[in-house]
Amino acid sequence: MARSKKPHQPTLNSLSKQDSSSLASEQQTTFARESERALPLLKVMESNELIPTHQVSVDHSDLNEQEILLAENHPSHLSLTPEEETVDEEKNDEFKLTPSKKTSAIEPLDPLTTYLRAIKRHPLLSAEETQQLATQWVKTGEPTIAARLITANLRLVIKIAYEYRRAYKNIMDLIQEGNIGLMQAVKRYDPYRGVKLSSYAAWWIRAYILRFILNNWRLVKLGTTQTQRKLFFNLRKTRSELMARGIDPTDAEVAKRLSVSENEVAEMDLRLAMSEKSLDVPVGNVEGRIISKIDTLISSEEGPETSLAEGEMQALLKEKFAEFRKTLGDREKELAIFDERLIADDPLTLQELGDRFHISRERVRQVEQRITKRLREYLRNELEDFAETG
Repeated sequence: MARSKKPHQPTLNSLSKQDSSSLASEQQTTFARESERALPLLKVMESNELIPTHQVSVDHSDLNEQEILLAENHPSHLSLTPEEETVDEEKNDEFKLTPSKKTSAIEPLDPLTTYLRAIKRHPLLSAEETQQLATQWVKTGEPTIAARLITANLRLVIKIAYEYRRAYKNIMDLIQEGNIGLMQAVKRYDPYRGVKLSSYAAWWIRAYILRFILNNWRLVKLGTTQTQRKLFFNLRKTRSELMARGIDPTDAEVAKRLSVSENEVAEMDLRLAMSEKSLDVPVGNVEGRIISKIDTLISSEEGPETSLAEGEMQALLKEKFAEFRKTLGDREKELAIFDERLIADDPLTLQELGDRFHISRERVRQVEQRITKRLREYLRNELEDFAETG
């Protein structure tokens, strides 16, 4: 069968502010009323681009169209068009959105419950409906179609986010990042490749969630390269698997299994073993004043005595340099080497001085060594401190 011609792919930049605003208004009103921390779904910015309402700078440089690193269950770079795993739209029903316990009208709702109630108003789509809407979105770029595809798959984001709730406590943060991945999936989805939207979106959702966990697991980022991400999500699991098989989980063995270097394994081991310490932790009480750890640290700034001593030494050396210069007489070559090479902030090269006086670089170096030796002897005689440390 001949493949239908692929029309021009629209972008989310083509979404109008008015249409997208109407899409988000209902959800945002609910969230503002029931919980300050409830996650808004969509918001239209001045650029007319449909993006998440939490203000972040999304960098897609390490999430490209060809590869996304999803290392928890597979250490390699996984294709965005997988054939080995599919996520049917109908399977979203397996993840129940009904809260586990009833809440009264006056009982405050937590952000997750508020969010679940809000997205339940958006019905799921069948496989046929999804394919039809995706094709219309590619052809027309109609913002309401893109919004329908996004809202129908919000349950998929929650289901995937729950897989990583042990790695990161705040499930709403994971859902929020997953929603960004879902939007990217809808923006880039090609319905003519024969891959279901939910399967394609699952890779983008996981990629954004995993990257968020990696960047926020510690205050200091644990890794930014693909190798570091692979180690972060697979190192401990690989060691456990080796131990279960009776194999000594050395750095060399782990590196071999994960196709990385031993140094990279050792470095990630060290990073994972270290923990962050707050400098505000109280360590004592002096005369009613609580002393924190930061108060006990030695300041890297110089004290007034040190600054004064250094200033006096600088002035003294400047004075002695001027006196030594007079001993060189009127010999232009030696004066130039002293002024423009030995004590200059931006010294000339041997070649530049050699070209000026029509002598070789070696000859300039010899004259420089002779002047340096004389200067050292002069300072030893003039400065006792210099003689003791020289």
